[in-house]
Amino acid sequence: MLHPVMSQLKDKLYQKIQDHRKRTAKLLKENGDRVIDQVTVSQIIGGMRGIKSLVTDISYLDPYEGIRYRGYTLPEVLEKLPKADGAEMPYVEGLYYLLLTGEIPSTDEVNRVMMSFRNRRVIPLYVWDVIDSFPSESHPMAIFSAAVMSLQRESHFTIKYKQGMNKMDYWNSTYEDATNLLAKMPLIAAYIYNKLYHPEKGHRYPDPSLDLGANFAYMIGKDKPYDDVTRMYFIIHADHESGNVSAHTGHLVASSLSDVYYATSAMINGLAGPLHGLANQEVLRWLQGLRDQMKGRLPSEEELKQYVWDTLNKGQVIPGYGHAVLRKTDPRYMVQREFCLKHMPDDELFKYVDALYKIVPDILREQGKAKNPWPNVDAQSGVVQWHYGVTQFDFYTVLFAIGRAIGVLSNIIWDRALGYPLERPKSITTDMLEEMVRSDPELVSTN
Repeated sequence: MLHPVMSQLKDKLYQKIQDHRKRTAKLLKENGDRVIDQVTVSQIIGGMRGIKSLVTDISYLDPYEGIRYRGYTLPEVLEKLPKADGAEMPYVEGLYYLLLTGEIPSTDEVNRVMMSFRNRRVIPLYVWDVIDSFPSESHPMAIFSAAVMSLQRESHFTIKYKQGMNKMDYWNSTYEDATNLLAKMPLIAAYIYNKLYHPEKGHRYPDPSLDLGANFAYMIGKDKPYDDVTRMYFIIHADHESGNVSAHTGHLVASSLSDVYYATSAMINGLAGPLHGLANQEVLRWLQGLRDQMKGRLPSEEELKQYVWDTLNKGQVIPGYGHAVLRKTDPRYMVQREFCLKHMPDDELFKYVDALYKIVPDILREQGKAKNPWPNVDAQSGVVQWHYGVTQFDFYTVLFAIGRAIGVLSNIIWDRALGYPLERPKSITTDMLEEMVRSDPELVSTN
């Protein structure tokens, strides 16, 4: 069903899809055999890191400017997107508009998206039953993944596909599914939060006058400025190119024409891994270990340096520092840092984060192992949540998943619009790889 209030965005998206299809067809026809990248043995064995083999126009991770959403840097996005009266952070719905169309929406256009989200956020009763069936000790990401998966029976795409839908129209029903799911995810997450951590309060239904970010804060019982924390958190985590585990998992599953409920559930599962979405928890544990060692007092610079060196000398990394692509301080860290300096400068853990920011990069440069000695998004994000009373580590990744879904679902809509095929890279054996290296001196030199 097409919601009239959303038709303006959908019409705009349709026109952009038509134009982009011509660009993709031209590239394939005129340059389909052109070589773009070389692959080394270390890349093949090392997780395909850095191989240019995916296309997304939704976001690009610049090594020196950080994430760009549709060509806009993060500071530009936060400045240009419309905001609620008195809010510091933009509407999350405005980011969805930007990621889909590449255009900064007007306030009226964002209001239309918000109204459509309100019309789409009714949760079927069986979803609450699925959540309630989990034991209270269950991990919130497992519950979240299952709840999203259970919504699969609502898929417009699956129904239309069975009816014999034209390939050129795949994006249309995918758009409906993606927008329906995005509208529902904050409600599902809030219900899980209240069930696991505050069952005595019960579920709080959304306020129809509030935007997505403010409503999530309202549903879990958090006062201002946590509404801006939520908007900020969802926006800065929304996308990070297509090669990271969560984004790539969503793309990969959707490439089989699985609907967005399957793909998003898989994305959530990938995000739950400790090498991807759980880094902010590790930062918080490390900081709290430092606080305990200092018995709650702020350490001197020398004590702080010693704690950092002790961690490194144990063969461990400094959590929250370094990045596979970035070669400067993560702009997502800086956005949160500025928020903390304004709203929580006296917070105990933030003081530790602030002090570490001033010494850790020099230590990592001295050690000489880190390609990027600067803090990333995770160095700050858990501290902000902890300050505002969201002290349950396991839930942080659920918040991450809501934000990441915005970019993943936008990408899937465009994947369907441009007819991207089933993803199927070719594997070789170790024997074959060794033989290639022995028989091709040029291959040896490139490695």
